[in-house]
Amino acid sequence: MSDLWIARQPLVLASKSRSRQALLTAAGVAFVAAPADIDERVVEREMRGADAARVAAHLARAKALAIAARYPGRLVLGADQTLGVDGEILSKPETLPAAAAQLARLSGRPHDLHSAICLARDGEVAFETAPQARMTMRRLTPEFIACYCSAAGATILESVGAYQLEGFGIHLFERVEGDHSTILGLPLIPLLAFLRAQGYVAS
Repeated sequence: MSDLWIARQPLVLASKSRSRQALLTAAGVAFVAAPADIDERVVEREMRGADAARVAAHLARAKALAIAARYPGRLVLGADQTLGVDGEILSKPETLPAAAAQLARLSGRPHDLHSAICLARDGEVAFETAPQARMTMRRLTPEFIACYCSAAGATILESVGAYQLEGFGIHLFERVEGDHSTILGLPLIPLLAFLRAQGYVAS
């Protein structure tokens, strides 16, 4: 554990996301990963008509509460990110051709990333928030999209936008408005503020 983490036990992260784990590690937050087994696509279908922010918040809460039931007394962090464009929610593409089609749709247009987190303990929600980032892609040619998908490979299938801003995805954008950790799927500023207030990290 880092000197910044002063709680007796590590945080429980209800996610297998490598990006979220890397963000927590870089911030000195001690954690153990216990991914929640929730079918996000089923939840999205059940919430048809809800906006992207509400869906992200619902999924983050569901993950946190599911894992909190398995870890009595522990603080559990659930997180989810959705992408909204023109009132529609886009999901993670399942294949590289699907990723290319999604990038072609986002080309030259703004979209919103909603990054929700929920902290739960013993069946109760302790804190939740869902900040937003505004992303504007530059106009992409079919040739560049093909080049990008080939260079980035299957890792882009792990992202709702078929991109990872911390990697080759930076080539796709002309404007980014929002906190970097929010864009990566785990808004650290409000998370750390809560953990400080609760005595989990040094203040």
